[in-house]
Amino acid sequence: MRFSVVAIAGFLVCWSALEVVQTRHESRKLFVSLQGMEKQRDLLIDDWGRLQLEQATWGTHSRIEEVARDKLEMMLPESQNVKLLSKGIKP
Repeated sequence: MRFSVVAIAGFLVCWSALEVVQTRHESRKLFVSLQGMEKQRDLLIDDWGRLQLEQATWGTHSRIEEVARDKLEMMLPESQNVKLLSKGIKP
């Protein structure tokens, strides 16, 4: 009887030790995965900042006027060609 209790206790200790090893291994794998995701997050944050800066640069009034004038061949109308419209007022 005493032998079986010792054998069961020994088995449980070995099983517990293997579970500790397995849990630590899984923990390390998850930590490495977390670090990879954090690095990816940081890269995406950097890209987002660059894109916001680029959008601000491309969206300035002077840039839009330059593109309209040079690429689209648009120009400001002469003052006699401008008509102002008001809502609700009839001439």
